[in-house]
Amino acid sequence: MNCTNCYEITGGRPIKGIVTANGNKNAALPCIAATLLTDEPVILRNLPEIEDVHVMLEILEHLGSTVEKLEDHVYKVTTHNIKSCEILKEDSSKVRASILFAGPLLGRMNEVILPPPGGDVIGRRRLDTHFLALEALGGKVDINGAFHIKADKLKGGDIFLDEASVTATENAIMAAVLAEGDTVLRNVACEPHVQDLCNMLNLMGANITGIGSNNLYIKGQKKLHGADFAIGADFMEVGSFIGLTAATRGELEIKNADPHHLRMCKIAFAKLGITWEDDGSSVFVPSNQKLEVVPDMGGMIPTISDAPWPAFPADLTSIMTVVATQVKGTVLIHEKMFESRMFFVDKLIGMGAGIILCDPHRAVVAGPSLLRGSNLVSPDVRAGMAMVIAALCAEGKSVINNVYQIERGYENIAERLSNLGADITRL
Repeated sequence: MNCTNCYEITGGRPIKGIVTANGNKNAALPCIAATLLTDEPVILRNLPEIEDVHVMLEILEHLGSTVEKLEDHVYKVTTHNIKSCEILKEDSSKVRASILFAGPLLGRMNEVILPPPGGDVIGRRRLDTHFLALEALGGKVDINGAFHIKADKLKGGDIFLDEASVTATENAIMAAVLAEGDTVLRNVACEPHVQDLCNMLNLMGANITGIGSNNLYIKGQKKLHGADFAIGADFMEVGSFIGLTAATRGELEIKNADPHHLRMCKIAFAKLGITWEDDGSSVFVPSNQKLEVVPDMGGMIPTISDAPWPAFPADLTSIMTVVATQVKGTVLIHEKMFESRMFFVDKLIGMGAGIILCDPHRAVVAGPSLLRGSNLVSPDVRAGMAMVIAALCAEGKSVINNVYQIERGYENIAERLSNLGADITRL
């Protein structure tokens, strides 16, 4: 099997060694957008060197920011003047997070023009909550091919979001910090990446309280200043490495893992007979995993299901599905948030996995299954990483195409896995 811009993987080798978790992609992207809220320099540390981050930094430059790479994972952004309030279509189509420029541009310039954002195709991803929140702050939305939002003046208010959308919450926060008066945001998302954004904004002079809860209280400021802020660990990457290690029957230490964000993940992995040790900021995944489904009380088949924070994160359901193929017993994976995310399991079935896809949201996985190498295509970031895990467990050689999707979320993943003993080559 030949390929270009793909991974060639030969399975059967346990993952062993030490790896350092990268910064949280989903925190990095809103924090990059938030640098527009001040004309002073903002230093961002622990940014993952991934495609989505680089595209967001390019968009900043197109808007008039000066972006300077101080060293790997550290960038300084200065936006003295914003020369345009319009996101280019070719930039917007590359990354869904381009929608995050709506809040800061509206907050600082009272206007933004944004083409529909791109990103993963994992089902319907509505934008209504963004616009409802920005309208409640004084924005006027015109949709004619692109989204054109203007405001004479942003004013605070008591706003209840119709869903706890992460990016809509972040847009509302970034618009509200420079709005006149006080804002209460209710039914907001409270994931660690939302908390990172709030903490960074407070470091810049914002006044946000209630961080970590689903109600935020914001006192509008006339001006924000520069800051030096470090992004927290990517718990999606940490969860992926934990699943990969257990599935390949390896042993791994993950440094800078922020294990306090993994409590619900630990409960979910325990249902598959997988556990780890927390040591300060690190996580150690031992090789002696039970790898057997633990039934619910009464001998019932357990369910691993996602929901907004602090429940099990939707982005790890793909990972848990492939890990479950290597575990003895039967488990139901219920992905409630995106109706197309589970369609990748037909590739796992083709590799020999014992999976029944009940409907777009639910899959029954019975294991363990002997997987066979296959020719695969990555449909999105997390399903792509799940395919990498499947290939590393499989007998024989696999080829994974469209690795651009994987590398949007995982930095130098082929090189890092190779250093841990995996037989993986990027062509």
